[in-house]
Amino acid sequence: MTNPVLDGLARARHTAVHLEMRDAYQPDDPEFLAWQRGKRLDPAADRSSWWRPFLDVVAETTARGVVMRRARIVSEPVTEYITYEYDVTFPNVAAGELIRWLPRRKAADIPLPGTDLWMFDGEAVLFTYFSGVGEVVDREWRTEPDVLKLVGSAFEAVWERATPHEEYEPV
Repeated sequence: MTNPVLDGLARARHTAVHLEMRDAYQPDDPEFLAWQRGKRLDPAADRSSWWRPFLDVVAETTARGVVMRRARIVSEPVTEYITYEYDVTFPNVAAGELIRWLPRRKAADIPLPGTDLWMFDGEAVLFTYFSGVGEVVDREWRTEPDVLKLVGSAFEAVWERATPHEEYEPV
């Protein structure tokens, strides 16, 4: 079974943007559960202790010259899951991904798509639909010009207002 995100990244020529808008994902994620039990990634430790297979894809994609940007819209105070995401973001940055955080109250006047997404080269959007608890239930590719315009403008507005990962402090 192919992974549509990996397929999109493999085909991307210039840009890949990822907009995340939930405060929790996959509550039964083994890495999140391990983090809840006290496991922490150490950037000073051997890279193999915190490198994940997805990061190989990120590194390969950015090495091809594709600019990868991820923006996260989060409620403040942040949830435990967002604290976890913040703690495990440094490997993505090390792999070449640019990541920013935007408190939800600063996004209130931005017209946003109704769900998380990836957009590749401004030509195709992959929407991800979640259950109420954050499990992926479906994905859908869209290429209509009005959808691309909405997603592109929403992402750029979020990106402009958001704080780079290195400067953001979860509240």
